[in-house]
Amino acid sequence: MARSTDLKPDEDGHGEPMARFHSYLHGGTSSLVSTLPTLVVFPVYKTVFRQQIHNTPVHQAVGQLYKEGPVKLYRGVAPPLLMRTLNGTLLFGLQDTIHHHLSKSPQNVIPASVLPALAGFGAGIVEAAVFTPFERVQNVLQNGQNDRQLPSLKSVLVRLKAQRMSSGFYRAFLPIAARNALGSSLYFGLKGPVCAVVAGQGLSPVASSFISGTLTSMAISLTLYPLSVLVANMQAQVGAEVKGVLPCWRLLWRSRRRSLALLYRGGSLVVLRSCITWGITTAIYDLQKK
Repeated sequence: MARSTDLKPDEDGHGEPMARFHSYLHGGTSSLVSTLPTLVVFPVYKTVFRQQIHNTPVHQAVGQLYKEGPVKLYRGVAPPLLMRTLNGTLLFGLQDTIHHHLSKSPQNVIPASVLPALAGFGAGIVEAAVFTPFERVQNVLQNGQNDRQLPSLKSVLVRLKAQRMSSGFYRAFLPIAARNALGSSLYFGLKGPVCAVVAGQGLSPVASSFISGTLTSMAISLTLYPLSVLVANMQAQVGAEVKGVLPCWRLLWRSRRRSLALLYRGGSLVVLRSCITWGITTAIYDLQKK
C-alpha cells in the first residue's frame, strides 16, 4: 500500500487532511468499480451461502436457486452492493488515517513494518461496528426459509428493529469483529510485500497490484472462512432461540460431523469471488494512489 505520507503536505500542514481525504475517496472509488463483478458473481455468493446454511453440495444449492426462479435470485443483493462501496471508503480511509497517526510514534515503540497491519486491525474493528447490521440484513434476506415470514426488506428491518441489538442488528458481532480485524490486518500487512515480490518479476505496477490483492485475499479467505460460516449460521434466522458464539460453534461443528471438508464446503467459490473483487479493488486503489 502506498503510504499517505507520499502525498507531501505543504509547509503549514494543510496538505495532511487532504491526503487523508484522498484515501477515503480512492477506497470508495475502487470499491465502487469492484461492485460490478459483485453483481456478476452474486449468484455464486448466494450458492455459497446456501451451502454454509444447509450443508448441501453445490449442485443441490444451484438446484434450490433454480427452482426459486430469477426474481428471487438477486434477493438480498442491495446490502452487499451498498456495503462494498461504503466498506472500501471506510476501510482504506481509516487504515491510512490510523497508519498516519501511528507513524508519528517513536520507531522503537512500534516498528515501521508492523504499522500497516496494526492500522488495518483497528480499521477492521470499526468496519465491523459499522457494517454488522448490513451483513445481518443481507443474511436474513438470502435465507429462503424467511421468504414467507419476511417477504421484503422493510419487513426485515421492522422485525430486527423490534429486537434487542445483540439479537437483532448486531447478532454475531464478535465473530464478525474477529474476522474483519484479522482479515484487514493480514491484507494491509501482506499486500505491500507480496506486491514488491511480484513486481520484481518484471510485471507492470497494475498487474503486480492485482496479483497481490488476489493472492492476499486468497490466503485470508481460506484462513477465515470458518468464521464466515459461523456468522452466516448465526445471522440467517430471526426469532429463533438466541445462543452465544461458543454454543453456536459447537452446534455448527456437530452439524458438519466434525469434518473440516464439510466445514469448508463452498470455500472454493468464496476464494473465486474474493480474488476477483479484491484483485480489482487493490489494482485500482494503488493506481489512484500512485
